[in-house]
Amino acid sequence: MNLHPDTHAAPATLTHEGEAILFPPLPYDIGARADAATANPALQKIVSSAARLKDTGRKTICPDVFGDNYNAMRAHAGAIKQHTLDHADHYLEQFVDHATAAGATVHFAADAEQANAICLDIARDEGGRLCVKSKSMVTEETHLVPALERIGVETVESDLGEFIIQIDGDAPSHIVQPMIHKDRTSVGRAFERVLNVPYTEEPEALAAIARDHLRDKYRHADLGITGANFLVADTGSVVICTNEGNGRFCSSAPRVHVVVAGFEKLLPRCEHLALFLKLLARSATQQPLTCYTHVMTGPRRGAEPDGPEQMHIILVDNGRSEILRAPSRELLRCIRCGACLNACPVYRTIGGHAYGGVYSGPIGALVTPLLRGLENYRDLPHASSLCGACYEACPVKIDIPRHLIRLRAEQNRQRISKASDRLMYRLWGASLRYPVTYRIAGFMQKLMMRWGARRHGTLEQGDRYRDRGWIEHAPGPLSGWTSQRDLPTPTASDFRHWWRHRDGDRP
Repeated sequence: MNLHPDTHAAPATLTHEGEAILFPPLPYDIGARADAATANPALQKIVSSAARLKDTGRKTICPDVFGDNYNAMRAHAGAIKQHTLDHADHYLEQFVDHATAAGATVHFAADAEQANAICLDIARDEGGRLCVKSKSMVTEETHLVPALERIGVETVESDLGEFIIQIDGDAPSHIVQPMIHKDRTSVGRAFERVLNVPYTEEPEALAAIARDHLRDKYRHADLGITGANFLVADTGSVVICTNEGNGRFCSSAPRVHVVVAGFEKLLPRCEHLALFLKLLARSATQQPLTCYTHVMTGPRRGAEPDGPEQMHIILVDNGRSEILRAPSRELLRCIRCGACLNACPVYRTIGGHAYGGVYSGPIGALVTPLLRGLENYRDLPHASSLCGACYEACPVKIDIPRHLIRLRAEQNRQRISKASDRLMYRLWGASLRYPVTYRIAGFMQKLMMRWGARRHGTLEQGDRYRDRGWIEHAPGPLSGWTSQRDLPTPTASDFRHWWRHRDGDRP
C-alpha cells in the first residue's frame, strides 16, 4: 500500500497492487490521507479551483434564476423528499407495481453482496460478455465492476470521468466530478499508456479519443448498467440525467438493461420531477437542465425502434434501512448533486480520497459512518469546520452540521472516541458552563497563547487593543492546529475590559 507522489496523478489515493481501494482497512484513520493531500500543493490547487468554480456558479445562477423563491423551492423539495421517506413502504410498493406493469423486473437486494449476485445472475443467464455502464454511486458501493470482470464480463465505464478513473486504476474523488483531482496532463498520459494513442493534452482531442473508443463498445455491448437519479412511484419510471449521452447509450443500445439504485431515489409523482430536475442541474453543474434527461418506463414495446428487450431494476438497501430511522432519515433526502462538497472548505483542502469511502465531503462524513459503522469511521464526523456552508448549498435543505454534531455526541455516548478527547471536551464544556469558570479559562488561554506566540511565533507590540501575534508552531498535542496555518493570539486586554471603559477609552 502506498501514496502516489506524482503531482499529476492522484497523490491522496491509496492503492494496493495497482487497484484503487475505495474502502481501506477498518477502522479507518483519515489522518494519513489528509496529511498526504495537504502536503501536495498541486492536488490542492486542482481540487480547490474546480470546487470553488462550481460553488461560485451555483451561488450566482440560483438566486438569479429563482430569485426570492430559491429558499422556498429548497424547502419544498426537502418536504417532498421527507414525505416520501416517511411513507417509503407505500411509495416503494407503488413503484414496484407500476414498473412491473410496464414490463420491468424488479429485484430487492438487502446488501452489496446480494445486489452483485443478482446482477451476475442476469449476466450469466443472458450470456453477457461486454457491459457498458454509466455513472452509478451505488455500484461503487457494491464494487460491481470487479465482480463482473471476475466472471468474464468486460465492463466499461462510459462516463468520461469514470472512464478515465477506470483506465488509470484510480477511484472517484467527487460525487458529480469523479476526476476533479486530475488535470489534463495525467489524462493524456493515461490515454497514451492504456489506449496506445499519441500523447495530447488538448481537451477536444482527449474527448474525441474517448468517444471513438466508447462508440465501438456501445455497438457490441449485450448488457447495459445504469444508476438512477430518480424513481417515479406513480409511473414506475427510472430517470437518469447526464451531460454526455452515455446514459442513453447504456440503457438503449444493449439488449439487457439493468438499473441499480437505492430506494431513497423515490419521488411520489411525475409532476415533482420538474422541481428536482431544476434544482439538481443548477446545484451540480450550474445548468438549466442536464443535456440529457432520460425517462424510462419499462423495456422496448412492440414496434419501438430502440430500447432494451429486458429491463431489470435492482433496489438496494445496503444499510439504508438503518439510516431511515428517525434521527438520521433526513440524510436520505440527498439527490447527489455534490453542492455540499463544492462549498466545503475541508473538502477543497483534502479532496475526496481522504474520506476513505465512495461518498466524500460533508454528506460522506455522515453517510459513510452510518453505512459502514460509526466505530470504523470515528474521525469522519470531525472532518468539518461546522461553518454551515454545506447547509446553505444543499438544494433539499439537509441540516448537515446538526447531524455532524449528533454523530459526535453519539461517539461520546458509545465511548467510541478517544478517552483523552472525551476528557478534554468535558473540561472544555465545564469551563463554558459558569461565568466564573469561563472567565478563568479565557484568562488562562490568553496567557498560554501569548506565551506560545513569544516562544513559537511572533508577538508584535501595539497598544493594548491592537497588539497581535501568531503561533506558528504549537507544541505537543496542539501541533495539528498549526500544521497548515498560524493561530492568531488574543490581545493583551480583553473585550470586557474594553466594554467597561468604552466611553473614555475607545480603540
